[in-house]
Amino acid sequence: MIPISQVSLGPEEEEMVLGVLRSGRLAQGPMVERLEDEFRAWSDTEHVVAVSNGTVSLVAALQALGLRRGDEVITSPFTFVATLNAILEAGMVARFADIGPDFCLDAQNVAAQVNPRTAAIMPVHLYGQPADMVAIMEIADGQGLSVVEDAAQAHGARIGGRAVGSFGVGSFSLYATKNLMSGEGGLLTTNDSVVADRLRLLRNQGMRARYQYELAGHNYRMTELQAAVALPQLAQLAERTEQRRRNAARLTEGLTGVPGLVTPVVAPSRDHVWHQYTVLVTDDAHLSRDAFAQALEAQGIVTGVYYPRPVYDYDCYRDNPAVVIEDMPRAELVARQCLSLPVHPFLTHEQLDQIISATREVLGA
Repeated sequence: MIPISQVSLGPEEEEMVLGVLRSGRLAQGPMVERLEDEFRAWSDTEHVVAVSNGTVSLVAALQALGLRRGDEVITSPFTFVATLNAILEAGMVARFADIGPDFCLDAQNVAAQVNPRTAAIMPVHLYGQPADMVAIMEIADGQGLSVVEDAAQAHGARIGGRAVGSFGVGSFSLYATKNLMSGEGGLLTTNDSVVADRLRLLRNQGMRARYQYELAGHNYRMTELQAAVALPQLAQLAERTEQRRRNAARLTEGLTGVPGLVTPVVAPSRDHVWHQYTVLVTDDAHLSRDAFAQALEAQGIVTGVYYPRPVYDYDCYRDNPAVVIEDMPRAELVARQCLSLPVHPFLTHEQLDQIISATREVLGA
């Protein structure tokens, strides 16, 4: 089977992990600090704060910005559930704006949703494609709103040469299938020294020094073992990102023009890092999206549906007063049509050719 994602760990990770085990220092320490220092060059920001996972990083970002309970946060309806859960965990209200053809928040829809209760915008850089941060920041700056960038899938992506995570407070996941991973883990980025200070306090039970409590905090700390896995991955991130781009270009070249299949497009002035290669299977295709996925699996190709519904379209959120639900036609359409094909950096030329030929055969191209 050709997997939708692949984890690769080698001798560098083993050596770093063994070094941590032998040191006897497993909790947050010098290895975490090294990861923060080395990711700073990727982030175009002055401060990087490591935490235990990506969802925690979103929660901590909202808390560090000093938003009030009950404030509204505008975000995408087409995202992984962690985006919504973080808003709820921080005690805020989620309001949605629809997405555009880039699968990210549509700025005009965001502007239409801003109201006196709005305190922040949380764009999602989905699949590795940056959201339109220039337009979103114009709205935020004009209305005095905070911005938290959900960059869980977009390590190293850029907009006009500027890194995602440098426009507002950036939140990155290091989950096992991400472009940069440590099994679990999260990284926060900011140019605001006050926000960075609050983040460091929040992750360590509100302590500046031992038993010196300055605010009600949490245990959001990253372990030394997590950092030890991430550091060798970070050293390989640039090379692996370029391979993802080459793989995506090869897929687009081979799949353009297939009836009923819409290949992904990189928006102008944005650098996509291809966490996922997501196509749309439209009503013009002679197979449904799900039948197409089953046919590819029968030929040894694993696909993924990210995501099968808008994030609000589940029983556990429908009656939640902190989730404002309105029709989001573009997100609802994309959820019915989207399918991700393998694009990870460990694909061979033969596997890429197999994905292309199987897709064309199944869809009758």
